[in-house]
Amino acid sequence: MAVREGAIAVRSYNQFCPVAKAAEVFCERWTALILRDLAGGAARFSDLQRGVPLASPTILSQRLKQLEAEGIVLRRQSPDGHGWTYHLSEAGEEFVPIVMALGIWGQRWSRRELAEHEKHLGLLLWALERGAHPESLGMRRTVVELELTDQPEARRRWWFLNENGHCELCLKPPDRDAQIYVAVSLSDLIRIWRGDLALSAATATGRIEVHGSIRMRKAFNDWLGISSLAHVEPKRSGASAGTPRLAS
Repeated sequence: MAVREGAIAVRSYNQFCPVAKAAEVFCERWTALILRDLAGGAARFSDLQRGVPLASPTILSQRLKQLEAEGIVLRRQSPDGHGWTYHLSEAGEEFVPIVMALGIWGQRWSRRELAEHEKHLGLLLWALERGAHPESLGMRRTVVELELTDQPEARRRWWFLNENGHCELCLKPPDRDAQIYVAVSLSDLIRIWRGDLALSAATATGRIEVHGSIRMRKAFNDWLGISSLAHVEPKRSGASAGTPRLAS
């Protein structure tokens, strides 16, 4: 059954139990992922879209309106006066440990070889851009060129511009030459990001190739931001142990 709050339909379990009432909000599709991204620093609608690329703009807008109506998300005018930004309220912040607990459970109990449709290129590129540590490359303009060796030509090469402590994904080369060139398959880069394959092991076996000066190759190890849950070991029977990135 769905009840309406203003213009927003909310599915109801028709129970007074607090677990049921919280689940009515939290268990709507996409909600946990929206809260995940808001907790990670995403604020603009376009950034939230990149975190849930399979949700249509209409659905994402509806979810944000619902969360705002529930007092979980706060909507504010953008500093530049164009559009809105979204932020967790006090109530929303209390959901963050629950989202993290879901991630830990997923790492421990749902680890398996990913199906092809789960290897989403756009989501990985967004995770790399958001999780990068550009300060490890210094303040000077530095470009990391990424070649995904198992992708078609149109989706094969990407560039990350690092300057003044900021990292930005580029669809075209921002400079003539990149200071760091990386070649790896999409599948292996996802394994590295999730913690299923240590960066050191991938480098030693040639599953990832990093080219550049000695200093830049070493800096790349610190630049690459992998999942904050990569250290969580799987416990599911038959799952292969994820190996976190080793310190460089």
